[in-house]
Amino acid sequence: MSRYYHLLDQPSVLRNAFYPRKGLSRCPAGAFDLYVPVDDDVKLHCRFYLGSDTYPTILYFHGNGEIVSDYDGLVSFYHNLARANLAVAEFRGYGASSGTPTFSAMIEDAPRLFRAVQEELAQRALNSDLYLMGRSMGSVPALELAAVYGSEAEGLIIESGFTCAARIARRLGITLPRDGMELLEEDCRQKVQRITLPALVIHGEDDSLVPLQEAETLYGLLGTEQKKLLVIPFADHNSLIFEGADEYFAAIAAFVGGS
Repeated sequence: MSRYYHLLDQPSVLRNAFYPRKGLSRCPAGAFDLYVPVDDDVKLHCRFYLGSDTYPTILYFHGNGEIVSDYDGLVSFYHNLARANLAVAEFRGYGASSGTPTFSAMIEDAPRLFRAVQEELAQRALNSDLYLMGRSMGSVPALELAAVYGSEAEGLIIESGFTCAARIARRLGITLPRDGMELLEEDCRQKVQRITLPALVIHGEDDSLVPLQEAETLYGLLGTEQKKLLVIPFADHNSLIFEGADEYFAAIAAFVGGS
């Protein structure tokens, strides 16, 4: 478990780091909602989008400012092109989830979401193959799970992600407390080096929010020998799927081996 992310849980950092918004769409056909208790009076919303009982499932942690409902219109690509089911989990305070987002909460809540998804797959007699995926801010809990529970997952996908949130915050001009930041960054590096499950890193060539160098650093640190870095030409932070849909979903399909 990451030991130093709580150092970022200061009001001056949090109000500039998280952009929660509320909202909940009607559950699409073939999907269902799950609410996972993670703390007193706090439940996190997770929506399962099922394409087939035989498909593997991707536990997906969304980016900052996003909510589950944003994926209602995208999930058909995961079903039809990647041959994978999708379980999109929200952070505290986002979408239909209660609570207030913090970095330490993201870390602490991730195992509870992971277990809940595992249990739901078992109860519904679905394919138990489970992959972890984090987009942008979602790379924080995805990397945490891959480092701690990697033996129980099939693989890790990071899109537009980074090794440590402190590095991105600093680039965005967010003032960080000096004490402990080196400890946090070193802890994050060591965590990534402990990841030994297969990994796919996807990043936009022209990402103006999280530079491509972050993906290259992450890729280099990953402890697994089974890893691939896919760079989508001309793509910015939020345009990977639109700039390179064929490459994007072909890579995920090959990675998860959906059938």
